[in-house]
Formats: sequence, structure tokens, C-alpha cells
Amino acid sequence: MARQLDYSTIHEIFTRFHALEAEPKGELEHVNAFTLLVAVALSAQATDAGVNKATRALFAQVTTPQQMLELGEEGLVERIRTIGLYRNKAKNVIALSRLLVDHYGGEVPSSRAALQSLPGVGRKTANVVLNMWFRLPAMAVDTHIFRVANRTGIGPGKDVEAVERALEDHVPAPFMFHAHHWLILHGRYICVARKPKCGICPIRDLCLYEDKTA
Repeated sequence: MARQLDYSTIHEIFTRFHALEAEPKGELEHVNAFTLLVAVALSAQATDAGVNKATRALFAQVTTPQQMLELGEEGLVERIRTIGLYRNKAKNVIALSRLLVDHYGGEVPSSRAALQSLPGVGRKTANVVLNMWFRLPAMAVDTHIFRVANRTGIGPGKDVEAVERALEDHVPAPFMFHAHHWLILHGRYICVARKPKCGICPIRDLCLYEDKTA
């Protein structure tokens, strides 16, 4: 775990990320808040590409909690069999759809606490929905962000919540809204787990990672 970078260095890092891609987007396909919530819930221990492949046909037919209930658990299972842990995920999606219908008027709530009260929705999933749909500067720390934050020194921490707090404390406000996506994309395509692509990294000279590759 690297030490915490200073403000000016972090500001320069995000200035470079912004210059490369001013409006980074999440890669999970969705049509509304509900389909985004479902897609994120399904993406645990699965790739975005794999989730998109499974949900493309599903979201062409099912876009509301009520429609999901009408499809039913077995109907959902048949559509998401290619996703890991699909049976448990289907059970959670049906259960959260029921709660949305019964307690939230069929709408996805916009508070972290309410989102986390839904079956299968943890803090990371809640933060993704808050950031991508409700456009709040929430920091959803997944494995990519955890790795990048610790390697670089942007937001080091021993666990997910520590990294989340470090990033919220240290990322300059103008960059906070998009920081989640910049860090995910950087971790997914450049600062990869086994052999980071330091040779093409736009922040190589600012990063504190000691075992840089060529």
C-alpha cells in the first residue's frame, strides 16, 4: 500500500484523466434506474460484457419491477444462466422488485440507506446507482478502484470503506463526479492486476507503485 499522494499530484492525475476522456461512461447497458440497479446487482463476480450479453434481451421486455415480478424467478433464471451465481441473483432481483413495488411505488429510491435495504444490494451497488443514475458524487469501490487507489497513492486504505473515505477526502471536487469511472477504466484496461501496463500509463510519473513494468 502506497502513502497518500498530495493534493497537487492528485489534481494533476485527474486533469490528465479528464484530458483523455472528459465524459467517461459506465459499461453496463440499461434503460432506466431499475434496469441499472438490476444490471449492477447481476455484475457481482461477473464481467460487464457478460452481464450485457445476458440482459440485452431481458431489458427489451422487462424494464419495471412489476414486469420483473410477472416474469418470475424461473423466467429470470432462464435469461441469466450465463452469469455466475445466477440462481441466487435471480432470487435477489425478484425480492428487491417486490420491495420496490410494495414500499417505493415501483420507483428506485435515491438514498444509499434505502438502496442498501434491498436484497442483494450492497454499498458498492448502491453507490454505482447513485452515481450513474442520480448523478451524485458517490464512490463505488470495486476491485479495480481498490487496486488503483492503493497502488498509485490516490486513496490508499486497508479495506473498501477506508479507500472510499480516502478518495472522498482527497479527490478534488471538480473531478469527484467522474472519478469513479476514470479509476475503474484505468484499472480495467491499464493498471490491471497481474501485469500493469505501465509503459502506456498516462500517470506513470506520478504513481507511487514501486514494481512498474516496462
